[in-house]
Amino acid sequence: MTVFFKNESSDTAVKAFEKELKGLKFVKSSVYLSKDAAAKKHSDIISEDFLTFLGENPLENSFDIQLNGLYIDAKNIAAIDKKFRTNVNVSDVVYDKQLVNLVNDNIKKVSFWILIISVILAIVAVLLINSSMRLSIYSHRFTIKTMQMVGATKAFIRKPFILKSIKLGLLGALLAVIALILVLVYLDDHFPNLGLAADKLEIGAVMLLVLGFGGLIPFLSTYFATQRFLNLRTEDLY
Repeated sequence: MTVFFKNESSDTAVKAFEKELKGLKFVKSSVYLSKDAAAKKHSDIISEDFLTFLGENPLENSFDIQLNGLYIDAKNIAAIDKKFRTNVNVSDVVYDKQLVNLVNDNIKKVSFWILIISVILAIVAVLLINSSMRLSIYSHRFTIKTMQMVGATKAFIRKPFILKSIKLGLLGALLAVIALILVLVYLDDHFPNLGLAADKLEIGAVMLLVLGFGGLIPFLSTYFATQRFLNLRTEDLY
């Protein structure tokens, strides 16, 4: 986004606006470009000094502003545009509206399909974990029934199986968290403009959820699997 200042604006007004930009949370960075610097840049591009036949510099002082990624959508940018235009020294605010709308539409489409794929993969992962836990319990069904026949309580029988499954689940979740950290570090080093590692709180919440589900899913699968064999009659084990 480029914000142009009127030629009659004082240096004090320009400096005040520059200071204001540094305190705005939706501004990632900004660069001031004076009208003289803009003229020189334009002359270098066209390989001709256009000031010689115009007689004066028609360009204006401006700020090239890079917005925070969280605010790059049509609604927020329109609000930012409106805010800048309330400054009496601002002559115009320019940004590519069509590009913003196109990018946001594409992000929505990609996000939708990523969500669908993520849900499918999550269901597959839960089914695989559940099947693995059930097979593990199935292989110990005679041990479970023998312990039950000699007087062991259901809670006592379930405990070692549940603890083992939770340990395995947390180990798998920990490996997933480590892999996630390595991917984030790699992307942040090679593509710093994406700002993927900027929100530490959000990343921490995702990692805690991974660890939480890593322990919860094996616990539930093991609990219901052991409960099933505990409730079976001896002859049904065969």
